[in-house]
Amino acid sequence: MEQGTENLPTRLAIPNSASLRLRVLKNSVRPVIPPKTIYRMSVYLRCLQRLKSNGIQTVSSEALAGAAGVKPTQLRKDLTHFGQFGTRGLGYDVSQLSKMISDLLGTNRLQPVVLIGAGHLGTALLSYRGFEEEGFEIVAAFDLEPDRMRDKTRKTPVLGMDRLGRTVRDSGVRMAILTVPAAAAQEVANSLVELGIAGILNFSPAMLSVPDTVMVKNVNLAIELENLSYFLQQ
Repeated sequence: MEQGTENLPTRLAIPNSASLRLRVLKNSVRPVIPPKTIYRMSVYLRCLQRLKSNGIQTVSSEALAGAAGVKPTQLRKDLTHFGQFGTRGLGYDVSQLSKMISDLLGTNRLQPVVLIGAGHLGTALLSYRGFEEEGFEIVAAFDLEPDRMRDKTRKTPVLGMDRLGRTVRDSGVRMAILTVPAAAAQEVANSLVELGIAGILNFSPAMLSVPDTVMVKNVNLAIELENLSYFLQQ
């Protein structure tokens, strides 16, 4: 469950006429937004999706900030990256704000992704259907042993590494999930870069060396557990 969404109200005392009024900035250049703000935008989007599923049309900054676990001032500051809003206190139109954030994050349409390494972790990720709900489609997985029996039920094909290049080109893939052993991670990353992959979600424990034009997000579960262990000892 996303942080704060369990406290979302089912009804809000906000006028029905309240709407999000955005004056688009004259400069159409994509704004440079800090990484932490981008992360919070993802949290806001999930809160808004929960509101939409509950039939709520408008939400105040206080209610949305509370659901996201941030202060209202932080929420309003983050949303100024879209431009200037109308009268404060009337609330945000849930559908409009959700669409704006989806456009910003590039999740308003399914984005193709490839997964490299169909072992236990990779197969578990393949069986998770939530990616499509969030705007991502794993079009294929690749492994050195594509025909090996795997436990999880999945609809995504597992192909040999020799078919990676063609799939990336034919499907216009720019993102990859890396779930290979540490010893193979850098070699695979090099191949992905050569194929034009611009973003890698790295589940391997190896720290990858890639060009500045390639974004790598490392997901290291051991490090996260170490952080939890530290705070539990306080």
